Amino acid sequence: MIRRLEKAGFTVEKLNYGNVENFWARRGTVAPVLCFAGHTDVVPTGPLEEWRTDPFKPVIIDGVLYGRGAADMKSGLAAMVTASEAFVAEQPDHAGSIAFLITSDEEGPSVDGTKRVVETLRERGVGIDWCIVGEPSSEHCAGDTLKIGRRGSFSGRLTVHGMQGHIAYPHLALNPVHSFAPALAELTSRTWDHGNEHFQPTSFQISNITAGTGAPNVIPGELKARFNLRYNTTQTQNQLKATVEEILARHDVRYSIDWYVSGEPFYTPPGPLSEAVTTAVTKTIGKVPAMSTGGGTSDGRFIATLGTKVIELGVTNASIHKVNECVKVEEIETLHHLYVEVLRQLLGKQASTGG
Repeated sequence: MIRRLEKAGFTVEKLNYGNVENFWARRGTVAPVLCFAGHTDVVPTGPLEEWRTDPFKPVIIDGVLYGRGAADMKSGLAAMVTASEAFVAEQPDHAGSIAFLITSDEEGPSVDGTKRVVETLRERGVGIDWCIVGEPSSEHCAGDTLKIGRRGSFSGRLTVHGMQGHIAYPHLALNPVHSFAPALAELTSRTWDHGNEHFQPTSFQISNITAGTGAPNVIPGELKARFNLRYNTTQTQNQLKATVEEILARHDVRYSIDWYVSGEPFYTPPGPLSEAVTTAVTKTIGKVPAMSTGGGTSDGRFIATLGTKVIELGVTNASIHKVNECVKVEEIETLHHLYVEVLRQLLGKQASTGG
């Protein structure tokens, strides 16, 4: 990617932190800045014997590209590069600037990747007006769905404290499973909110729960649970934290808890970016895209903290993180044309470059 972008006139700076490789590239020195963002890292393969091809040797079979990361999101990266090359060749004196923010830490901890690069850009006073994240956002064909925001992600590691004892003498012990059960029932059945016109309701999910020594005649001394709240813009982290802790206290649960923030919710309202992307999709595939804030988080949550308008536009997501991950080659070609048209709409010589 770096070699091809440099050849197209981009200035590329590697911004590596720890073991994470990132780069920031830019062509142009003035606003507005349209940034393409994405990640090169992938999730583990899963059982190799279930793959029909080598997951790390891309193979095209009957017009379908197979390989780990084919959809999430190396196809998006490829289309970003080829679209930028095509647009620069067509309009070398385009308006504004084209940028790339590429990381290798999206599927992992997401600490030293986009988050750190954004912190560096903020310290330098570098702004990004619009950002296209190449995550696989589409449902049935490339471009049919745009992600115009994402819910926030707020997690907790909970330890419920009890007292270990013999199962035949429960009056001499305190079973943390029993003490937590009523609170858990309320947490999982609670209607946290009803969402709003842009976001689904907030959800609470337990991801892991453990207790016990393995012996059948021992009351455990503690229970450990991990949970996650995917929340919308009607909630704040402080509200969610207060509600969870109030429920635990009301049910007399003896506990300690560590909280972790994966990302705040973000939303891109109607404006030049959404209009340009909608126009590009309509011209390219002949249909108006659906607007969505569903699904998991993405690195868009970090970029949005710069005040950037963010939209995710990529190939279909049916096979992401699965064995035999794949994408139709024609989808990648469609995505290339979509990105070219977005560039024309926002940075073309005749484009309106309002905020």
